Amino acid sequence: MLKKVLLVALALLGLAQAQPLTVLSHESFNLDKKLVAEFEQKSGVKLRFLKAGDAGEMLNKAILSKGAPVADVIYGFDNSQLSQALQADILQPYASPALSALRPEFVLDKTYRALPVDFGYVALNYDKAYFKDKPLPQSFADLAKPEFAKLLVVSNPATSSPGLAFLLATVKTFGEEGYLEFWAKLREGGVRVEKGWSEAYYTAFSKSGGDRPLVVSYATSPAAELFYSEKKLDEPPTGNLLLPGSSFLQVEFVGILKGTKQPAAARKFVDWLLSKAAQESIPTEMWVYPTRKDAKLPEVFRWAEVPKAPSALEPQSIAKNRERWVSEWTKVVVQGQSPEAVKRARK
Repeated sequence: MLKKVLLVALALLGLAQAQPLTVLSHESFNLDKKLVAEFEQKSGVKLRFLKAGDAGEMLNKAILSKGAPVADVIYGFDNSQLSQALQADILQPYASPALSALRPEFVLDKTYRALPVDFGYVALNYDKAYFKDKPLPQSFADLAKPEFAKLLVVSNPATSSPGLAFLLATVKTFGEEGYLEFWAKLREGGVRVEKGWSEAYYTAFSKSGGDRPLVVSYATSPAAELFYSEKKLDEPPTGNLLLPGSSFLQVEFVGILKGTKQPAAARKFVDWLLSKAAQESIPTEMWVYPTRKDAKLPEVFRWAEVPKAPSALEPQSIAKNRERWVSEWTKVVVQGQSPEAVKRARK
């Protein structure tokens, strides 16, 4: 018994003295603290989480620190940013043994530099109390009508992954010739643009005390509202507005950063993040779906609706056009240029 106690004490002492493994993530990253503690004790890896704003800011931080990385592992860049991460050459390959347990449709990087951890659907949410006696938009195009545009808050696609996903949904739905006109009408109608999802949802959204009853968030957000409610509710106070074409499939990835001095510890962390125990904690920690095939979902996810036909774009198309689309969006929505002038500049 004494020998066992000594071994545990020595393991804990070694963990305390070990150089921490730094995980770079976006602000919404969260894991069960008990699971984290168990991983640290069993693996001998001490974790340090470095949150760097929204996913766009996080990825930019990783790219700007290439060669002298600020972390060992990066989590939270998504399929709209995947090509950017791969082209920047900041990740090293790792074919985790857990790959065979993941849903193959989400393994988008066949070089295994980016492994899929979770997926979800960027979608419009609405405040049920506000719309109790008022009509909701009936189509994606309806959002640009003055009576709805002034009720909507979105995230900036240059700094926000859900903001970028929503922009891509407009490109897919309205096409290269129509998406800028849609955004110009939104701007004219009074749409509000926030830096990131947190600012949009927790500051501007009326459910959180803001003045906008329509917000670009996630199809799982109503389930989260019910889960965290201090009052016992029969249904969530918010709902999904799954207008055809308005939602976008988002897959989030983890990768080991080039230049890490702890590759073995980084691989242990990736394996653990893709383990059944960690994957089953993800739904009620980050309100997304696990990519592992055998991970069970909690009961509250019955309120997390799955869009019937979410928008999607080929990774190659995103890689080729993402920077231009964001630039054009900025010119129209932020700078107030006309869609016609912006399209003429393409030539």
